[in-house]
Amino acid sequence: MAVTNDLVTDRRVARHCAALREAGYEVTAVGRMRHMLFSRGAGFYAEYNVRLLLRLLTMRADIVWANDTDTLPACYVAARIKGCRLVMDQHELFPEVPELVGRERVKRVWEWFERQMMPKADVLFTVCQSIADYYKEKYGVKMTVVRNISGEWRMESGEQADEKRAYFTLLYQGCVNKGRGVDWAIDALEWLDDCRLVVAGGGDLLEQMKAYATSKPWADRISFTGRLKPEELMQLTAKADVGLVMLEDLGLSYHYALPNRIGDFVAAGVPMVVSDLPEMAAVIRHFGVGEIIDGTGAKSLAEAVKKVLAKEWKENDFDKARKDMDWKKEKQILIEPFKLLNL
Repeated sequence: MAVTNDLVTDRRVARHCAALREAGYEVTAVGRMRHMLFSRGAGFYAEYNVRLLLRLLTMRADIVWANDTDTLPACYVAARIKGCRLVMDQHELFPEVPELVGRERVKRVWEWFERQMMPKADVLFTVCQSIADYYKEKYGVKMTVVRNISGEWRMESGEQADEKRAYFTLLYQGCVNKGRGVDWAIDALEWLDDCRLVVAGGGDLLEQMKAYATSKPWADRISFTGRLKPEELMQLTAKADVGLVMLEDLGLSYHYALPNRIGDFVAAGVPMVVSDLPEMAAVIRHFGVGEIIDGTGAKSLAEAVKKVLAKEWKENDFDKARKDMDWKKEKQILIEPFKLLNL
């Protein structure tokens, strides 16, 4: 199972590996190598895929599993050479990520790989129905939806600390990258005197956002934890008052996103504020576990946070969402295609 991310913090991959092992499969995960010559751009993806291909060709495997388009070239070639099955799990619309908006030549290269290779995969997964529908229309492929659901843990009633706190805690967890709204959250504290912001995660803009935060008069109410281990993130999430899930509508990848942290906040009983994008907003509209930002930017975010904090939330407010977002049911969807292939 190949991924370009850090295996320690990629919880979707960790969940899938655990579910497959539980079903009796032997799984080896291959992640990003920190000693690579290139850290980003075309050089990184070329070097990663060459190294990944060489690694895969030395391994015994019945299934080669590509996570996202950026691992697909090496996985596809290895599967064809070794004569084994190819699985692809598309976590996002990779050619439509914000970093590729306006870079049509690069986008066309990735789309060429998808067009040539995705229809030949034996099993295709993705995170939500919107992305599945997109690829069905684009390449005629059928994708099985396995949602980003956190089912490994639940916050028990009474677990959250009961001591008197100086501030409500707003938690952003995830990559600190372009279009993720971390700057909105920093600016929103201007209108939220009774709140503090915790940013848990790393990313391309982490240092820039740290510098931006220090320029604000309310900098003492902002903290950055960096990347956390899953168990550390669980503890932090359980203590939050509001979960922040913001994305700017910068391309179809963000437009149709269904981030991991939505499932985390539901499992922990933490109400959310989310951007008004189809998959994320649908969770709030259907289950009532937070508020949808009316517009974009810091002021709109602050208003939504105030609405969440004005409501008295109870543990059973999350029961309906938890029943639907049950990893025990979701992992059966993950395993079923392999049973049909007699694998």
